[in-house]
Amino acid sequence: MGMPISLALRGRHADDAAGEEAWQAALAELRWVDAVFSTWRADSQVSRLGRGELALEDCDPAVAEVLRLGDDARFASGGAFDVCLPDADGVRRLDPSGVVKGWAVDRAVAPLLELADTDVCLSAGGDMVCHVADPAGEPWTIGIEHPLDPTRLVATVPVRRGAVATSGSAHRGAHVVDARTGRAQDALASVTVIGADLTSVDIDATAALALGVDGPAWLRSRWRTGLVVWADGRVERVS
Repeated sequence: MGMPISLALRGRHADDAAGEEAWQAALAELRWVDAVFSTWRADSQVSRLGRGELALEDCDPAVAEVLRLGDDARFASGGAFDVCLPDADGVRRLDPSGVVKGWAVDRAVAPLLELADTDVCLSAGGDMVCHVADPAGEPWTIGIEHPLDPTRLVATVPVRRGAVATSGSAHRGAHVVDARTGRAQDALASVTVIGADLTSVDIDATAALALGVDGPAWLRSRWRTGLVVWADGRVERVS
């Protein structure tokens, strides 16, 4: 998927065959997602769909599911988030990557969550799903990197059961664009959203970043919890 994938386990199956089997199942799911959805692979279903070589009804049903999520996000964000993005020539091309990453990790974590008495933290490119087997057990402590100084943290967040997603320009540059204009906004350096599932928090973090100055208010309108770092270094909590 073009990003680092990491896993931390604590408890009964942290270092045994069952834990390894679940980890391999998670990786297999991510490889399948890459084969179907990668915009970097000419033979992926999404690439072929975008070129008009494949009809949506001939794709795996998961493709339609992802596109529906993208349509919902486009409506909710007033068009700032979209799975069809304008390229340098202004031509809109299919790119559901803004939906796929969180959605893929939510799918991949399933076999790991079946491990009895085992705490799980599965991360993809810094976005993660956390699960503590005992609801009263020790939470995972997630550090939120400062986008203007990656050697620092702007906050740490305890998470027992939920997901954390950050969208920003610290490592990949200004890659998130406002789909309405095709231009990257420059008001926000990063947006972090915390919630129950990675699919929705990843989408909302990306949409809020694309919205720029309107992003924090938009997150509040959706009753989201998170953290915004402005381009000038100001840190704003959203709740």
